Amino acid sequence: MEGTLTERLAMYKEALSNSKQAGEGTKARRYERGVKTLEDLLRSVQKGKSVSPDEIPPPVAVGKSKDIPIAITPAAPLPDELHQPQPIIPELKEPPQAPAPTRPPPAVPNKPQTLLKPLSLPVAGSPTAPTSPSPGSDECRTRVLERQKEYKLAAVQSKQQGDLEMAGKYLRIAKSLDPVLSALDSGQAVDTNSLPPPPDKPPGSKSPVAQIPLNSAPSPASEPPPPPRDTLDALQQRMERYRSAAEQAKGKGDDRKARMHERIQYQDAIRSHKAGKQVNLAELPVPPGFPPIQGSEPAAQEQSIVGVLETAMKLANQQEGDGGDDDVEEGEKSANSQKPAPRTGQALQPPQAPAKVSPSKSPKISGKAQQQLQFLEGRRKQLLSAALRSKQQRDLEGAKIFLRQAKGLEPMIEAARGGLPVDITKVPAAPVNESDFNLDQHKRGGGHNTEKYQQLMEKLKEQHEMCMSHSKQFTHLGNITETAKYEKLAEECMKYIDLVKQAHSRGLPVPGYHYEERTINIVRIFPELSSSDLVLIVNKAVNLPAPSGTSPHEMDTLVRFEFAYPSLEEAQKDKTNVIKSSNSPVFKEKFTLQINRNHRGLKRAIQAKGIKFEIIQKGSLFKSDRLLGTSHLKLESLETNCEVRDIMEVMDGRRPTGGKLEVIARIREPLTSQQLSSSTEKWLVIDPITLPPVSAPKPKQPAPMAPGNISSQSLHCLSVLSYEKEKLEKKIHIYKQQQRAIPDDLIAQLHDVTRRSQQQIQLLRQGGPSVRAEYVRQLDRYLQFYGDSARRLGQEGNRVRESGPG
Repeated sequence: MEGTLTERLAMYKEALSNSKQAGEGTKARRYERGVKTLEDLLRSVQKGKSVSPDEIPPPVAVGKSKDIPIAITPAAPLPDELHQPQPIIPELKEPPQAPAPTRPPPAVPNKPQTLLKPLSLPVAGSPTAPTSPSPGSDECRTRVLERQKEYKLAAVQSKQQGDLEMAGKYLRIAKSLDPVLSALDSGQAVDTNSLPPPPDKPPGSKSPVAQIPLNSAPSPASEPPPPPRDTLDALQQRMERYRSAAEQAKGKGDDRKARMHERIQYQDAIRSHKAGKQVNLAELPVPPGFPPIQGSEPAAQEQSIVGVLETAMKLANQQEGDGGDDDVEEGEKSANSQKPAPRTGQALQPPQAPAKVSPSKSPKISGKAQQQLQFLEGRRKQLLSAALRSKQQRDLEGAKIFLRQAKGLEPMIEAARGGLPVDITKVPAAPVNESDFNLDQHKRGGGHNTEKYQQLMEKLKEQHEMCMSHSKQFTHLGNITETAKYEKLAEECMKYIDLVKQAHSRGLPVPGYHYEERTINIVRIFPELSSSDLVLIVNKAVNLPAPSGTSPHEMDTLVRFEFAYPSLEEAQKDKTNVIKSSNSPVFKEKFTLQINRNHRGLKRAIQAKGIKFEIIQKGSLFKSDRLLGTSHLKLESLETNCEVRDIMEVMDGRRPTGGKLEVIARIREPLTSQQLSSSTEKWLVIDPITLPPVSAPKPKQPAPMAPGNISSQSLHCLSVLSYEKEKLEKKIHIYKQQQRAIPDDLIAQLHDVTRRSQQQIQLLRQGGPSVRAEYVRQLDRYLQFYGDSARRLGQEGNRVRESGPG
């Protein structure tokens, strides 16, 4: 064993020397590791310790030498190495010779038994070394690659069967053929008869190379299952497949795989399905060979919404023209037809097993992850709505941009559904449409009402901009709680804006409103700056001292500054432009300095050094520049504030000159903590309004509410009232399911609709024929109103249903 290690160490040292001469850095580093390993093993053997033959690095080709050819013959292996397969390095010489095995094949024919052959490398520049590959070299290379592939496949199959020892041996033999391929690439001849035999043949076999079949006969466990009768049958089939896989793993002794298959919770899904509960089929794993359970596909409504907008992606490779809308319409039709039809032999899935469970119902998601998911889904809907609005307005480029942003949020939404943390700082900003804040100019009331409407709209727009600004700031900080709070306030402002616009478009009086006190938490941050920016603004100077012999109106001044960071020798310096003919120059110049928040010297520069300023009077042709005074800006407050604004005294040494210099320093956020502050704002709240039933002509002489003479304005369509009541009940049901507080205005609207419906039914029962005739005429007016509204909205491109009468 010691002799083998000594020879192997000499081989590696020679290969290391040759690889360094050839400039092959990768091989040199590999050989260095082999030399170190062999030296450690040799020391262990010399101390009397036992060394496993598997720990010895395999033989390597020493490469071309400039002196003499190297012939390496391994020493006779010890008796304990008889059953250890050794990789073969074929004979690299010009005339190929038949292999001469020195020992009989092993007793087990399926185990590869290979022997080391002498390796002789020709002298560099020898006439026997070919300079270009011969026609037979391609065949040799193909044969070596095939044999290497056979051993790699045998290693994979052995690993799948649980025989890790044989897998490792096959892999080592496959890697030992890499030097042979390198020799072929360099133009050397290789004796292919000395290649190791195929993995399934003994060394003495002379039969052709046997190819390992890639696709064996399918086992009974991989046969396709029969079509299930219903969802319960499909669940039971999959549970049985996992049970059989667990039993097979136990039989092979693979306890880890057995436990993994036993953890597949199909039993809970079957019990829930039998009890009539909802089962999220999309979360259940699918065994190999099984199709997805029908009903685990995405909901058709979501497909149709996304399908309509996905067609805008086609516009990226098309020219903008008249045919764009035709492509979009075809995409809408194809998106609506994406729902797969049920296969023969499978029953339709009942509605008790929806395709997706609402994220708010999932008990696996924590509170913060739930907030992230709601925020991401809300932002995705905003982007999709903006893309659809841009498409309707023929702004195809804007539609593509919004659609790409919405698509980019899908991986983040999937991660949030899985309970993983999401970096919300990468979420794009919410789109804002300026037309949402404009009143309809074609419908105006009196001058007083129009002015009131404009004031309400401006105040609501100001509140909305404040909410979006604070939401953006907290988004950059990754604070999902505060971000969700301001997103909710922004949605509330948009609802108030819609109420005001509807009342204005119908010519109604100004809706009622009141002010509430809201506490607004503010984080001071400059999101347009990066974390390595320090922005210095030299604003102006006031009453600079005039030198003797110079009037204040003849002064030409500039400001130089120096920031001693990262070091005094590498201080960052710059200067302003020259402002002429004034002793109170206004510079308003901005400079961006570089900082590193993790650098230890930054804290010292902030606390002790600050920024030094020099106010200079610019010289002329015969006069040099003259120092008027100096100032020093302290930066300690940047540890807790993101902006420092100071009006500094201009000093002449230690004597104040009476001049002032105003500068501002900003960073993205404070160095040690966030700059938090809270303020109380007067928040405009629009009171709920009840719109009149219809804009129909009023009767000339309004009659009292009597059974025999009923005003048309008191009659409402019962079908419309029923529809509105159903919508409000669905909204309240969603709030209850999500365990959220039901808004008061929603409850008030439901009570109002219910009251009007009951009054209408009582009036029709007690009013007699005249009331019913008036009700029929009122229905005709409703029909005309809705028809006109539909045509008008269709011409305007607004597909959102406008609140109608009743």
